[in-house]
Amino acid sequence: MIDAMKKLKNKWDFEGGNSTGFRSLKRIGTLTGFSPVRAGLLGLGTTMLSFISLLILISCQTNTPTSKALPETATISAEALKDKIKGGWAGQTIGCSFGGPTEFKFKGTMIQDYQPIVWYDNYIKETFVEDPGLYDDVYLDFTFVDVLERVGLDAPTDSFALAFAREDYKLWHANQAARYNILNGIMPPASGHWMNNPHADDIDFQIEADFAGMMAPGMINTASDICDRTGHIMNYGDGFYGGVFMAAMYATAFISDDIGFVVEQGLKPIPPESKFHQVISDVIQWHQQFPDDWKKCWFEVEKKHTSEKGCPEGVFNAFNIDASVNAAYVVIGLLYGQKDFYKTMDISTRCGQDSDCNPATAAGILGVMSGYEKIPAYWKPAIEQVNNLKFPYTDLTLNQVYDLSYKHASNLILKNNGEEKDGIFTIKVQQPTTLPLEQSFEGMYPVKELLVRKDHLENQIKISFKGNGIVVLGNVKSQCNESQSEYVALLDVYMDGKKTEQVRMPFDYIIRKYDIYHKYMLDEGDHLLEIRWVDPDPAFRIYFKSYVVYGEKPVEFINPNMDK
Repeated sequence: MIDAMKKLKNKWDFEGGNSTGFRSLKRIGTLTGFSPVRAGLLGLGTTMLSFISLLILISCQTNTPTSKALPETATISAEALKDKIKGGWAGQTIGCSFGGPTEFKFKGTMIQDYQPIVWYDNYIKETFVEDPGLYDDVYLDFTFVDVLERVGLDAPTDSFALAFAREDYKLWHANQAARYNILNGIMPPASGHWMNNPHADDIDFQIEADFAGMMAPGMINTASDICDRTGHIMNYGDGFYGGVFMAAMYATAFISDDIGFVVEQGLKPIPPESKFHQVISDVIQWHQQFPDDWKKCWFEVEKKHTSEKGCPEGVFNAFNIDASVNAAYVVIGLLYGQKDFYKTMDISTRCGQDSDCNPATAAGILGVMSGYEKIPAYWKPAIEQVNNLKFPYTDLTLNQVYDLSYKHASNLILKNNGEEKDGIFTIKVQQPTTLPLEQSFEGMYPVKELLVRKDHLENQIKISFKGNGIVVLGNVKSQCNESQSEYVALLDVYMDGKKTEQVRMPFDYIIRKYDIYHKYMLDEGDHLLEIRWVDPDPAFRIYFKSYVVYGEKPVEFINPNMDK
């Protein structure tokens, strides 16, 4: 903005303060992004006062990061703190419900403007009953809030991990892989590390770190510490950074209503060398380049940042559950939504992919920024119908969680050198500390996928491959359409003729193994993988869906025109 002011002042001085010609307006319009006609309507070129007014208008119309710094302290009334926390949880629940019907139906494409997104007053209550698993990004937060209440604000990682693993709610991807790891003796941080969890860079912790930001107003480093104790249960690297980033934005939203500044501060704990930081930095830059067209920003993300090498379900198709890509969609919603609750959710949803979780996060952050009272009345009947209902898969209601998060936030403020007097909290605002660099799947590049889609009973799974890693996808399935069984398939795994381990594969969906088998960082070369079912039961089959092979360098494509 300073540079723009200098350029405009120089042009003013050069052409004269009283110039009203179209040529002058066109030049100023070029520098500001306004059309000559609009520049004329604004009164450019008439007086220095109109020039200054224009600069103020330009400044107010942008949501890009600013150069201002965090204050040393911030004050907030107890009532405002309660209202912002309520707004965060309500916003997250509304956003998840809003995007729910579109989740992963639009992969690698945006939801077109002509396609309506449903909403009515009974919508959340009906979804609680008909599709409770939709709210995995909320009910898992509730588990962590409950642990903090039972064990204390300094609850160790193992307390969170065991509570999370023993819950009977539905989980997927990094969460489910981590649950299986924990129940089979692999505890955090190993449970979330990419060598033990093929989904380490997935979105999981990013969608369940809201609680950490909502209990740490203005205290980004405190939020990061809570994230460290919870996020490494299921994620590593960019998957972990996604949660830290969201929690930091929540924390900042308590003390700033500048969206660009909130995004900027949220990014500060993330190492600049990480892919996650690069993705969000690019979104900020593209927003500056295309301030009025979110779709142009979205296209730039698709072109540069949508390649996937972690989640084996997405490396060779349009499905993308990577944390950094979906975080980009959250930020696009926030920056282009301009603090409009509906517009923010709608844009984040229309970016596609995990399009319930992304508007949930965006609306949650905006809910903290505005507070519950300022969420538009249109959305409130739906959330108020469920405030006193037990949230799916939990014994807590939203009203109870509003109170618990307020209790935890007020205690953390005092614990971190803040004060409370006459119902006014003074927060000791924390300057963000950059976290250590973590990178998943280094030296691993997907080179091949083969869809098999075959049931196995007596025949073993045998795969010959060339590379340095492999993931085998599949599950135990019932031949009798049973929905419940305690049956566990035992699979002996042989790599290059040597037995390396025995894999347990429960039929039970809640404690299932998410992928049949994976192995990374083998010596590059030819390998033979054999998987033998040692306790076959005719009532079940091992469904071998597919496998993905990795190599130490990207695949080289055949170019039939090279010799021409």
